[in-house]
Amino acid sequence: MQHGICRHGLMLVLSSPSGAGKTTISRELLKREPSLVMSVSATTRAKRPGEVEGRDYFFKTVAEFEAMARRGEFLEHARVFDNLYGTPRAAVDAALRDGRDVLFDVDWQGTQKLKESARADLASVFILPPSMTELEHRLRTRAQDAEDVVRSRMARAAAEMSHWAEYDYIVVNSDVETSVARVQAILTAERLKRDRQSGLADFVGDMCGEK
Repeated sequence: MQHGICRHGLMLVLSSPSGAGKTTISRELLKREPSLVMSVSATTRAKRPGEVEGRDYFFKTVAEFEAMARRGEFLEHARVFDNLYGTPRAAVDAALRDGRDVLFDVDWQGTQKLKESARADLASVFILPPSMTELEHRLRTRAQDAEDVVRSRMARAAAEMSHWAEYDYIVVNSDVETSVARVQAILTAERLKRDRQSGLADFVGDMCGEK
């Protein structure tokens, strides 16, 4: 806050096909942007070793999750394979009111649902790989996925990338450092939008009235 001007937070969505670098970019952004916090999803899947309640996920039973959905407590929610995932509304709303920005790692379907519930607060970025050849290379060199998983991810990549035009910004991730800088520039510009800064009218009015 400066000169009586304060800012309402924004929701920054990053989407990409698997292997395009979204997770790496997200981690760097969180390191470099103190007022940026990661949205923590609720899920019905079992907690994995090392995961912490409230940091990695909010772990819910199916009954708890469905009750939250009925009460309208999710900004968006969906079934992914055999589990339910959703974005709790209360924590996001509290961060935005405090002028903090919330980072979302969701796919194009999650982005569409967020647009429906909170379009004015949303800035969306789609991360593209420099080429399909490079995307496949990245997936294979991660050495985490079996061959059939790599083939499945490549098959889904084209379908996911077909939704690029639904996003506000596009970043081609040829170089991680450059891509992080570009997303930071997007975040800075979105923070400076007139509608996100309250107190501007009084600030300008006071200046214009100065003797």
